[in-house]
Amino acid sequence: MAEFNPDTEISVKVRLDFKGQGRPGRFLFGGKPVDRAAEEVREQQVALLRNVPIQGIHIDDIDTSIEVYTVWDDENEVNVAYAPVIITVTADNIEDLLRFIVRESFCKIEVIEPASIVMSRYDLERFLFKVSKEMKNYVARLERKHNL
Repeated sequence: MAEFNPDTEISVKVRLDFKGQGRPGRFLFGGKPVDRAAEEVREQQVALLRNVPIQGIHIDDIDTSIEVYTVWDDENEVNVAYAPVIITVTADNIEDLLRFIVRESFCKIEVIEPASIVMSRYDLERFLFKVSKEMKNYVARLERKHNL
């Protein structure tokens, strides 16, 4: 088994499911179905991914052909729709993938290349430190979002 250097390229497919919540209309007009809200969120996020470069990430493909699905949210007692997208990316290193993994919309990841990864103790410590840092940033963004 060849040893993987964490600073070499890694190719993955990442599935993100963007959440949409319908808005009730005022009087008889203006409401938005949950599936359409999810599609709009997906369209906005895909446009950002296509047009805003991300350091260390090359987007190879974006697949939006998966159908929007709806589930019942028991906690809030409403229907919630999710619009999936599968993004195939090549990252300069394993740490650059964290910005996709630490998202609320993250659902699944499939590593395409390399076939196996062996990390040294130092590389694993560095990676876990980066995971912790990204999680703290994510929590801080959520707190700012909900406090506004």
